[in-house]
Amino acid sequence: MQKLVAVKGMNDILPPDSARWEWLEDKVRNLMARYAYRNIRTPIVEPTPLFVRGLGEVTDIVEKEMYSFEDRLNGEQLTLRPEATAGVVRAVAEHSLLYEGGKRLYYMGPMFRHERPQRGRYRQFHQIGAEALGFPGAEVDAELILLANALWREIGLTNVRLELNSLGQPEERKAHRAALIAYFEQNADQLDEEARRRLHANPLRILDTKNPAMQALVNAAPRLIDFLGAESLVHFDAVKAILDANGVAWTVNPRLVRGMDYYNLTVFEFVTDQLGSQGTICGGGRYDYLIEQIGGKPAPAVGWALGVERVLELLKEQGQTVPVPAPDVYAIVPSEAAVPQAMVTAERLRALGLRVQMHAAAAGGAGMGSMKSQFKKADGSGAAHALVFGEDELARGMVTVKSLRDGLGAQTERALDAVADWAPLLQSNG
Repeated sequence: MQKLVAVKGMNDILPPDSARWEWLEDKVRNLMARYAYRNIRTPIVEPTPLFVRGLGEVTDIVEKEMYSFEDRLNGEQLTLRPEATAGVVRAVAEHSLLYEGGKRLYYMGPMFRHERPQRGRYRQFHQIGAEALGFPGAEVDAELILLANALWREIGLTNVRLELNSLGQPEERKAHRAALIAYFEQNADQLDEEARRRLHANPLRILDTKNPAMQALVNAAPRLIDFLGAESLVHFDAVKAILDANGVAWTVNPRLVRGMDYYNLTVFEFVTDQLGSQGTICGGGRYDYLIEQIGGKPAPAVGWALGVERVLELLKEQGQTVPVPAPDVYAIVPSEAAVPQAMVTAERLRALGLRVQMHAAAAGGAGMGSMKSQFKKADGSGAAHALVFGEDELARGMVTVKSLRDGLGAQTERALDAVADWAPLLQSNG
């Protein structure tokens, strides 16, 4: 029978590598709590119109990358979520979460895009994101940037730079759009096929081209920031002032537009040069009109998302070590007769908060295995101590505690009926 394997670009995350994911997720949960952001979990599958309406029809995601299908039961058009913001906004609108005021939310989970798998970019990938809805002020834009910057500090990530831009408001973008179209029409012979297709549908996205042959043309194009009115500039300056006050370095990138149509005013990206062409590890901005676009009551909003795979890859690239979880105790069981008592003790230790790994019989009918092989597995587990449930010790109501990490192999006997008294001595800080 043919061996089944995972879909290309949709990867298994296996131990011990999964420990790195858990470590990052724990850091995020702790940090989000300190910033008073609450967890939200939305479905992986959403109605296709949510993304078409929210992200924009003339975007790479909608045109090329979405996993969309028709539900055979009712003919509904559905899509595996390619990003989470639209789903979060849909949930906020559907459940009237802003009725009592603004909400600060965060999420973690898989996203799906049908594209060629490459380093840091997969068909099933994972994002962590933060969204603040119902707050119009520049201070919340800055808060979210500070939140992301704090995360880099928490996990030890370095050599990440912050790029900012402002997309202004719709009327300002409309004037800039007209200037862009006129400019590119004058230079139509230099446009590639994709740029020609986008020229009248979404000319702003031409500025985000990755075609090296078009970089000089794009760099000379009219800049959106030159079309911003006083209010948009005040908002942008307020964001920069807060970042300056907190010692966060930034540069303005006038070509930064982001990949979705729903952004306005502040947009930002955290970028690295250590991951090749996939240099953006976190990006976001303000999207004050998205809630209304999907049928909700108008409300301001701002947020960001980071790519988990890219962040972990960058940590590895920078040599950042991540703690690998290990048991406090490995239970060595010389004979099957000792198994019941060993498991009783293991359960008591676990109830007291210790991490206990039980030795178990190997496949093939070899029994519990030799003491030598069990000690080898105990050492390989990373446990700080081994508990040896020998026949003589058990007959006296005792168990042998052997240190595995002090280099001395010191051992002592402990009473089985006094587990609560000596268990704390076995607990590590890892």
